[in-house]
Amino acid sequence: MARKEKRYHYIYKTTCKITNKFYVGMHSTDNLEDGYMGSGKRLGYSIRKHGKENHVTEILEFLPNRSSLKTREAEIVNEQFLQDHLCMNIALGGYGFSSGEHQLKCSIAGAKVSNERQKWLRENDPEWTEKRISRLRETGSNNFKKAHAAGKIKYDTFTGKQHSEETKQKIGKASSQHQTGSKNSQYGTCWITNGLENKKIKKTESIPDGWVLGRKIQK
Repeated sequence: MARKEKRYHYIYKTTCKITNKFYVGMHSTDNLEDGYMGSGKRLGYSIRKHGKENHVTEILEFLPNRSSLKTREAEIVNEQFLQDHLCMNIALGGYGFSSGEHQLKCSIAGAKVSNERQKWLRENDPEWTEKRISRLRETGSNNFKKAHAAGKIKYDTFTGKQHSEETKQKIGKASSQHQTGSKNSQYGTCWITNGLENKKIKKTESIPDGWVLGRKIQK
């Protein structure tokens, strides 16, 4: 059975009064006072961060039915529109956001447009980039943990193990090569003491009054 057509169909614009960023979408409803502000992902983040009271929604245009509404949104929210640095839309308009329509939008709109938009966001929106990197890290970490729990990935720590004598010699040789002379972090320093405490200074520095070369051995 076909879903009953809503009474009103319109294009709206929701703007954040703090950042001036905006989102344009379409909405069909029987109640013009339903408080709808939009369902965009970045818009949702903006509302959560700055509060509904700092966002204003205005109706830009009424359309006679859902079909013409989609057509009109597609005309407005195009590739050029998405390039505006204040625009919070991510995808092309004209497909709606019901489950089936949104999946269709993602597949038909194409990876090319999506990738171009992501490239623009990476270059112009540090906030979006930071959130995306955070999500990717979290997703990668969770996937690794799941794979490890399922036995698909195994990793060992060094706990309870020992280096072989041959390995110890190699480590010692490499360490001595990198820690002698000027490569040593303590190169050019000396110990001084005041009889109560010890400290190191550079050999080129003057010894403070009350201090002498050497160090007191703590008993």
